[in-house]
Amino acid sequence: MNRAATSVRPAKREYRILSNYWSDTLESDTVNRPHPSSLHMSVKGKPTSFDIAYMAGVSQPTVSRALRGSPLVNEETRNRILDIAKKLNYKVDKNASSLRSQQSGTIALLLFEDPTPDDSHINPFFLSMLGSITRACARRGFDLLVSFQQLSNDWHRDYEDSNKADGLILLGYGDYLAYREKLEKLLAQGTHFVRWGAVLDDQPGISIGCDNRQGGRDCTAHLIAQGKKHIAFLGDASNSAPELYDRYHGYTDALQKAKISGDPALQVNAITTESSGYQAALELLARGAKFDAIFAASDLIAIGAMRALSDKGLRVPQDVAVAGFDDIPVASFVNPPLTTVLQDTSKAGELLVENLVHLINNEPVEATKIPAQLIVRKSCGA
Repeated sequence: MNRAATSVRPAKREYRILSNYWSDTLESDTVNRPHPSSLHMSVKGKPTSFDIAYMAGVSQPTVSRALRGSPLVNEETRNRILDIAKKLNYKVDKNASSLRSQQSGTIALLLFEDPTPDDSHINPFFLSMLGSITRACARRGFDLLVSFQQLSNDWHRDYEDSNKADGLILLGYGDYLAYREKLEKLLAQGTHFVRWGAVLDDQPGISIGCDNRQGGRDCTAHLIAQGKKHIAFLGDASNSAPELYDRYHGYTDALQKAKISGDPALQVNAITTESSGYQAALELLARGAKFDAIFAASDLIAIGAMRALSDKGLRVPQDVAVAGFDDIPVASFVNPPLTTVLQDTSKAGELLVENLVHLINNEPVEATKIPAQLIVRKSCGA
């Protein structure tokens, strides 16, 4: 597919972020550039990777690996190479490098649209990850192509095959069972990709994700420690949403450890939107089952549930304690501020890019779970 054809498709929006605008590793402002004479020897003409190799006392391939962030170069050697490159104002010739390696020097971030009350169609959790992904790409000399996708499109057929990108980072997926088929096709066609999501034993490809079960367990245990014995769970508890399902399993783990019997009437399905959380809380109230706390599978669900409780005359946390998951920016600003589970988006972005670069370089990678962290605020009554 050519760029002209891509630009007129309404279902997809693309934005390219050039790494040389963001890089804090290899380039510096003209005014502050140290003169090459500050090194042990000067370089006549445009510096090359061979000049850097000579000054660093390493081979030219080692310089190339260090400049693209390969883990095969130890940190001390990489820092020495980067320091020399910076002092020489060395810039990677991406066109020449691409011709030699048959690579584009670009990573594509495919961001799948979610239902939202505004026109963004972006889960706010992913917005916080975008900055760390951009910075991680820049440090490794890659441009970032951000593309907004609809899950119904044949997005798996594009990008790497057309040499538009060397690999894909996937954020968001909707129904995992339908999404999985496209992941399997990516794997079959040899596409380099990593995704943010649940880390599953039989998953296609490599995933980086939060330890959702641990996060759900810690949050529910905290509610129990506040004296809550009838805790509802709002969120999809099925294989279609494995991240939310893991949080549900963490919830049931904590109940079992506290010897609290689970009540099926206290689980209501909800997708990650405020309106879904609002409707789920209304359904929970309509069922008539006794509850004194809500653990929502996402902050958006929790915020919607808090509004529904308020509309029905119930106070948070005096009548019902509420906790969420994600720690999106608005979580600390709702009234009362929301107890939630933090997913480390900075580390997530770094690991997504690092592992994708390893795949591009045919280096070993493995799925990774990032520990979750409980953030206690007033909505749980603590």
